Amino acid sequence: PLPGTACGCGVRHPGHGASTCAINIDRHDGRLVLWFVLLFVVAVVCATSLGANEGLVSFFWQTHRVDMSLNLFLLVILELCVVLVLIMQGVRSLVGLPQRARQWRAERRDRQAQTSLRKAFSNFFSGRFSRSEKLAKQALTTQSESEVLSEDKEFTALAFLIAAASAHRLQDKANRNAQLAQALAIEPNSATQAVIEGARLMAAEWALDDRDAPRALELLAELPPGVARRTHTLRLRLQASRLGLQPHEALKPARLLIKHQGLSVIAAAGLTRSLAFEVLDSARDIDQLQTVWHQFDATERRDPFVASKAALLLAHFGAAPAACLWLRPFWERLSELSTDERTALSQSLVAAMEGVSAEWLPCLETASLQFEREPAIAHAVGTAYAKMQLWGKARQLLTHAAQHDALEAPQRRQAWLTLARIAEHDDQLHRAVECYREAALILG
Repeated sequence: PLPGTACGCGVRHPGHGASTCAINIDRHDGRLVLWFVLLFVVAVVCATSLGANEGLVSFFWQTHRVDMSLNLFLLVILELCVVLVLIMQGVRSLVGLPQRARQWRAERRDRQAQTSLRKAFSNFFSGRFSRSEKLAKQALTTQSESEVLSEDKEFTALAFLIAAASAHRLQDKANRNAQLAQALAIEPNSATQAVIEGARLMAAEWALDDRDAPRALELLAELPPGVARRTHTLRLRLQASRLGLQPHEALKPARLLIKHQGLSVIAAAGLTRSLAFEVLDSARDIDQLQTVWHQFDATERRDPFVASKAALLLAHFGAAPAACLWLRPFWERLSELSTDERTALSQSLVAAMEGVSAEWLPCLETASLQFEREPAIAHAVGTAYAKMQLWGKARQLLTHAAQHDALEAPQRRQAWLTLARIAEHDDQLHRAVECYREAALILG
């Protein structure tokens, strides 16, 4: 039959074909045949065993006598046993009714508590923080009324934690801290260990939201070693250290994050560079600066920006020769660096010009030939030539640098002043006056 029509079984099957009806009929007929076979087997067994049984059972009571066949006696005994079993089951069920009622009520409270906790999580993630907090407290109340669920410490910790998280979102710090303290007060075991660790991590995040770096670092320090090496924990330590103005400590989690690929290449380079700058700025003398430099990793010491910053500070402290030693490896491979990196190295070399000696001459000549059109290189090399009294080469490079708008104003002014001193040395007073005037006109 077509779909929606009646088949041979007399039943209308909408949407089904003849094959579905045939399968249903075959299953129904198969069950009937099986029952008939079992019935015939029982009949044959009974006829074989009881049909030829001529036994007789007699009951005597005073002067009375009752006779019945052995087959009837066996049937009566079987029925009495069945009735007795049913009566015993009924009595047992009746006696155990209060216990089952208590068990049913306990399971009902358990379901209510679990439902309240699930709804608390659902409302928290949907942004209904006030309702989430109420449901979490309701789950705790229902749990306290359940003898079985009251021993579930993991349930208790989760309920306190979601209540504390909801209070944090509502800016209720007092309630948040109270709920968090109760969650952390639960004795840790195999079931609650993960929840307690999560509570400490969330507490550290909340401390960072409150701009309380010492509290965040204290909570992170209490974590087990395995948890302290997780990527999320390292990120929190990095944020807390930076918030607490501890760049030395911030470099440690930053290096671990880079090692475990917790940061992208670009973000990692920018982060470590900024942290290295902060660490270098914290140095107050030459000894501290050199100590900080040697504490850096090899990757950080190979960063041209970090090396430029360190050399600039070292020259500021009056150790220009040492600054030149730090800069020399980078100047020997300028072709491998970017334009911004070469600019930073040039500015540092100008600041440490007192330490430039004749040994730098081959390196400077190579740089001037390869990057003569870059104003920063021209300024640094021209200034070095002027120091070595190579006036012709210095004048050509410094003129190009001073007239290039891409060079920063302080460097352009410094280039004009150096050109003025060169003109004075050559007794070109008119040229020196022009150079001084150009330097004075530069703003910034």
